[in-house]
Amino acid sequence: MKRLVKDGREPGSEVTSRGQRILVVEDEPDIAALIGYQLTRAGFRVETTLNGVEALRTVARDIPDLIVLDRMLPGISGDEVLSRLKDDPETQGVPVLVLTAKKEREERIAGLELGADDYLTKPFSPRELVLRVQAILRRAREPGRVSAGSKVLRMGPIHMDVSAMQVSVSGEDISLTPIEFRLLHAFLESRERTLSRRQLLEKAWDVEADVSDRLETRTVDMHVQRLRAKLGEAGDSIQTVRGFGYRLKKDLE
Repeated sequence: MKRLVKDGREPGSEVTSRGQRILVVEDEPDIAALIGYQLTRAGFRVETTLNGVEALRTVARDIPDLIVLDRMLPGISGDEVLSRLKDDPETQGVPVLVLTAKKEREERIAGLELGADDYLTKPFSPRELVLRVQAILRRAREPGRVSAGSKVLRMGPIHMDVSAMQVSVSGEDISLTPIEFRLLHAFLESRERTLSRRQLLEKAWDVEADVSDRLETRTVDMHVQRLRAKLGEAGDSIQTVRGFGYRLKKDLE
């Protein structure tokens, strides 16, 4: 079951979305309606679904620009929906903002480990939700966030065309999520320099982190592991620096 939230912007409301399409997956109708209303006022085209099965069908029919996904859904959980989206090459790059009613930090971080771009804990400020959605989409449009002089980065078999948002290894294109793209960009720009987990969080997620926060640094570790796997043998060039972070070997061949 789904419904389209029609454009309800008030005259003079600020529009920064350029008509981008948002899919809201939330099983509580009142919350879904509130989210849809706030995002529509901000200029987004919004569609809502009340369960995970319908959400996957909706995405298969028309891939949205971003998904707002509740973790606690009937039937197929939000975590399962997120996992399926990230396992599918067609949808793994779609940004996802996870909503969770759970206050435990372990539960909030779990969404990031599955590949979400950000999370918001209920109850939340509608204005904060809109700002987070806009920030995620801004990062998705500019995954590398680089200067004009750094359009192409190469190291051994790894080739990154930043302006085209494309990465290849030994001439073969590989598909990266926006977060994986930004992680690889950070490594390629830094070369032999070691990057701390705090630095990687700031570069890839645009968030400040406490280096003592083991849950958030574990999120970095999980995404680095996925990046290594996608790079194949070239992934071995991303070395772990125990107790600090990671670095990309300069002598990669």
